[in-house]
Amino acid sequence: MLRPQPHRGRAGRGEDAPRADIIGTAILDPRAGDARFRPGPLFTDLLLADEINRASAKTQAALLEAMQERAATVDGTRHPLGPHFAVFATQNPVEQEGTYPLPEAELDRFLFKIVIEYPSEEEEAAILALHHAGDRPPSAAGRVLRTDQLEHAREVVRGVVVQDDVVAYVGALVRATRQDLHFALGASPRAGVMLLRAAKANAALEGRDYVLPEDVQVMLAPTLRHRVQLDPAAEVEGLVPDQALEGTLRSVAVPR
Repeated sequence: MLRPQPHRGRAGRGEDAPRADIIGTAILDPRAGDARFRPGPLFTDLLLADEINRASAKTQAALLEAMQERAATVDGTRHPLGPHFAVFATQNPVEQEGTYPLPEAELDRFLFKIVIEYPSEEEEAAILALHHAGDRPPSAAGRVLRTDQLEHAREVVRGVVVQDDVVAYVGALVRATRQDLHFALGASPRAGVMLLRAAKANAALEGRDYVLPEDVQVMLAPTLRHRVQLDPAAEVEGLVPDQALEGTLRSVAVPR
């Protein structure tokens, strides 16, 4: 991993090392006599942050601009990221020692939170059989989508039609989380934008060019579960965000 070297810019200072390790830093070029920006691992299309809650607060903060603006600023210079830039991250929900809670602003920039449970009996048996047979997954995955196909998929999603009553339904669901006493913190306006976008994508995957209320309902939990905070009293009762969001669904009239 590239370590920042002392130079005239801020990225070379020791206190900014965690941030520079992901964004990159300016390296003094002795031949040219000036500093040249050396991009870090942030400058990629698909960024995987394994156990992101183990990253320092400064490293997490470095992701905020990238995830919202698709750019990173170093020494006052804005460096754009690619048009296909996306962040995927994992969290260890059990071990909390040495972790940093993700701020709400950062969580709000993730489209989905996917909860991965233990494998089923059949899946676990398949894992054991694969391991016992000595098989190994391929070292590198092959390309499954060209960039032009990805752009076409985006265009398809953008072209999905959403009727006014469904748009109002999304807004009503988001506002309902702010009024529900089970939540100490309801969903943000960005949550409504992301929920509508997710519903359009779900409709496209179902082969439709229009959104149904059912698309919104299917996407509600993965889109909002990380954007709401339960009230402490609800947590004491053993409630989890998905259960509380089910109550939100029941409380809002479905457009016909």
